[in-house]
Amino acid sequence: MVLRHRLDTLAADLSLPLALRWPLRLLALLPTPRRTRGTRLRLALEALGPVFVKFGQVLSTRPDLIPSDICAELEKLQDTVPPFPGAEFTALVEAALGAPVEQLFAQFERTPLASASVAQVHAAVLSDGREVVVKAIRPGVQAVIELDCALLLALARGLERFSAEARRLRPVEVARDYRTTILDELDLQREAANAAILRRNFTDSPLLYVPAIHWPLSNQQVMVMERIRAIAVTDVAALRAAGADFRVLAERGVEIFFTQVFTHNFFHADMHPGNIFVDVREPRRPSYVAVDCAVIGILSDSDQYYLARNMLAIFRRDYRQVAELHLQSGWVPEGTPVVELESAVRTVCEPRFQRPLKDISLAYLLIDLFRVARRFDAEIQPSLVLLQKTLLNIEGLGRQLYPDLDLWQTAHPFLERWLRERFKPTRLLERLKRHGPEWLEQFPQVPQLMFDALKRIDGIERALRERAPVEAPTGRRNATLGTLCVGGAAGMLFAVSPLASDSLQVASLALAGVGVLLLLTQRSWDNRRPPR
Repeated sequence: MVLRHRLDTLAADLSLPLALRWPLRLLALLPTPRRTRGTRLRLALEALGPVFVKFGQVLSTRPDLIPSDICAELEKLQDTVPPFPGAEFTALVEAALGAPVEQLFAQFERTPLASASVAQVHAAVLSDGREVVVKAIRPGVQAVIELDCALLLALARGLERFSAEARRLRPVEVARDYRTTILDELDLQREAANAAILRRNFTDSPLLYVPAIHWPLSNQQVMVMERIRAIAVTDVAALRAAGADFRVLAERGVEIFFTQVFTHNFFHADMHPGNIFVDVREPRRPSYVAVDCAVIGILSDSDQYYLARNMLAIFRRDYRQVAELHLQSGWVPEGTPVVELESAVRTVCEPRFQRPLKDISLAYLLIDLFRVARRFDAEIQPSLVLLQKTLLNIEGLGRQLYPDLDLWQTAHPFLERWLRERFKPTRLLERLKRHGPEWLEQFPQVPQLMFDALKRIDGIERALRERAPVEAPTGRRNATLGTLCVGGAAGMLFAVSPLASDSLQVASLALAGVGVLLLLTQRSWDNRRPPR
């Protein structure tokens, strides 16, 4: 396989040890097919089988690691494999659900609707007349996946061992991420739960529809869900014939993405065209239908916040703030010189802003910023990689449908609004309520801990006075500080108590804020007061 597709040429640019360079130089004497390196890699993966095809698809979503020409070619990989026999599929379903399909369904199609490397799908009708699809995992696929993933990991470790350039591409990390992703797809109950949450998040929404799961007939091996009647998003001719408004469709795709990431913090992270359909019953207001929710992304609260602020700082071309936010968020190691980071960010962003905004890819801009972070030895979180991949899919799809799509025009006001709402008193109170029970449980210990802390502070101040006499805080002032601490804590805990009314909670929150403010003012005054 290596020689047939001359994959040895892909390693020519890597800094390999001398002992490995000579074999490559001998192989270079062989004739090379008149194909690009990306095409040769794609053909090799297709020949190796479905697990390697899926791995190629994962690589195509990592333009932060893989050269763009190879990514573009790997995007052409299609995860379609010949179906396995309908009788075998029927046996799998009956074994998983414990009954013959004739008892489980009013109708059951033996011919598959679709077949992929991990699962196969058949149509059916429930006893109440509802049309559904039945999805089951391919027999023996887990053993094949484990074997192929072990091979990929061994190859990745070999590359990291022998090549510094390969280590920069983090092949072991990519191989491990791939194993986790594909093994998660083998648990159909996980996919069903993801679909149910995504459906609930968009209940009554005109933007996105997620088919309902039929839970009585779903488990880890089999999933039964509502059958949809919609047009594949890639079938542009059918969408045009139906009179779909492509501008609305593209803009709604972007709105769905930002709503999932920032409002729900639960986003479909495998939104490639094969998983997206369009409902054109209202052609001027078309909506999306999403399937295959096996891969879901969730950001940490801090990543979500810093991502929004980073994007807004980029919109304002405030590169110093972008650099500072990278440090504050922990996306780059502590101690990274902010001036150097700012210069690197400016080098990436400023040339792009010389073009019209609608021509600037926000997805590729984020990818370049992640590359900058990697230059400073940052470890990018897997959730951010999933977000980058999803944004890449959404932006690419949107511009295929409507080339003049201005992602920035949609994103900027959304993020401004999200940050404003994040700091509203009611939202703050909701977040405090969430942790209220834990705080109430620990509250009896709080006053004693505070007074113990004040005693320790007094001890430190007495030790300092013995070395350099200064004005000592009086016992009365310490008592005042203690009262403010306890009062502020009590007000905060009453604010999150489920027993208090909304108006009393807001008032208690305000009282706690006043107590904390007075405490900080008192301490600040003490620090500024000159010694006698």
